[in-house]
Amino acid sequence: MTATVIVTSPEGYSAAERCALLDIAYAAVARGVDHDAPAALRLPDFSTRLRAPRATFVTLKRAGGLRGCIGSLEALRPLVEDVNANAFAAAFRDPRFPPVAAIELDGLAVCVSVLSEPEAIAAASELDLLDQLRPGVDGLILQAGHRRATFLPAVWESLPEPRAFLRQLKLKAGLAEDDWSSQTQVWRYAVEVIEGN
Repeated sequence: MTATVIVTSPEGYSAAERCALLDIAYAAVARGVDHDAPAALRLPDFSTRLRAPRATFVTLKRAGGLRGCIGSLEALRPLVEDVNANAFAAAFRDPRFPPVAAIELDGLAVCVSVLSEPEAIAAASELDLLDQLRPGVDGLILQAGHRRATFLPAVWESLPEPRAFLRQLKLKAGLAEDDWSSQTQVWRYAVEVIEGN
């Protein structure tokens, strides 16, 4: 499988590391079809950077359309294990889609997004936040009380205007479009996106 880097964060994984992550993701889906679980990984088989704790999202597409997307916002396990678990979950646990079937494997495109450490954005108001957003660059996490949601930077492609991007993120979190309070917290992150083709 060939790896194509779409957006690069400061990490800059090597070609071999990118291919390893794509291989892990695809293998987790393929094995899940027959075994309802991803393969167990041997951490010593991977480079130090691939064993470091990182948060990821794995997106699956088929015929250009979304087929599943699941991820983590906190770096709680080694990168390779996070990709393994999220690829399996994207294929078989995304509630928006039925489980991936064996017949779909050949046409399945896999995309791994490796997240940077989220950085808090100090915003005195919604307008202040909108002025600080970097369309096409920022992934965003929004939290208000117990409600939380995120958009990966790729969402800017369909919502290029900051106000619309933020409104839709609020709706995803279960908030009203005009909801804003002093308790609202926002973080930004960058991603390194690795796509197989």
